[in-house]
Amino acid sequence: MRVFLEQVINGLTIGSFYALIALGYSMVYGILKLINFAHGDFFTLGSYLGYTFLVFGSAALTSRLGIWGGMVLVTAASALCVALVGIGVERAAYRPIYPAGRLPAVVSALGASIFLQNAVMVLWGPRYRAYPAELIPDTALAWGGIHVSLLQLVILLVSFALMGALYVIIQRTLFGAAVRATALDRDTASLMGINFNKVILFIFTLGPALGAVTGVMVGLYYRQISFTMGWNYGLKAFTATILGGIGSLPGAMFGGLILGLLEMLGGAYISAAWKDVFVFLILILVLIFRPTGLFGEKTAEKV
Repeated sequence: MRVFLEQVINGLTIGSFYALIALGYSMVYGILKLINFAHGDFFTLGSYLGYTFLVFGSAALTSRLGIWGGMVLVTAASALCVALVGIGVERAAYRPIYPAGRLPAVVSALGASIFLQNAVMVLWGPRYRAYPAELIPDTALAWGGIHVSLLQLVILLVSFALMGALYVIIQRTLFGAAVRATALDRDTASLMGINFNKVILFIFTLGPALGAVTGVMVGLYYRQISFTMGWNYGLKAFTATILGGIGSLPGAMFGGLILGLLEMLGGAYISAAWKDVFVFLILILVLIFRPTGLFGEKTAEKV
């Protein structure tokens, strides 16, 4: 039982990464019906920016703000920078081709992904980079024989706080109602006075920012980062989006958490070498028996 509970905590930690990235996919698809393939690279860029800020400013940050205060500032700075990049990508790669339909937008998204991945490689080099291990003490906490690191608890608290805040914004605020109306029917929402460009600005600011925060947390958790990591995490997050129901924010959250749990439990009790196969097998079964995902709903196509 102790091993099982520790694996559950590990699975929730990994799943929170997938869930936060999946939210970006889900928001863009909900509004534009577009798979933003560049979203995984926003995550990578945020991780590298966090690494850079920590390496070159860790002494000044920790001396003035303390370890955790410095982490908050680094994460916020990375999120802000990547949000600006996200806005720039939307303006340059997506907005000019909205009238052309979905297929050109998908091709443009792939091009943006390739550009960002190679830009990271050119700027930071192809080698792995390592987050400074001495900044975050590897403090282990124990309750009833269950060992959990302090960093894991912080990651879980931050992740659930961000997911909860986003849910409240979308479901309980006037602007969130505008976002939901635009996702339901863009043309009607525009006729009712909702500014479509402001909604797009919101999702291309918040989505990349969440990806950047996740990238910093992944760097702190695993220590090593790579310029290709966005592909792996992006693929898992996209899988979580489909598993939960593409276009559904609660579906993205729960899909990511479920995927993380399946991955860790499958690796612990079946085989670590087959954990990805196990996860995608579950996804295939869900798509066969519930194509809309666990939390998705059937919608009628307008003709």
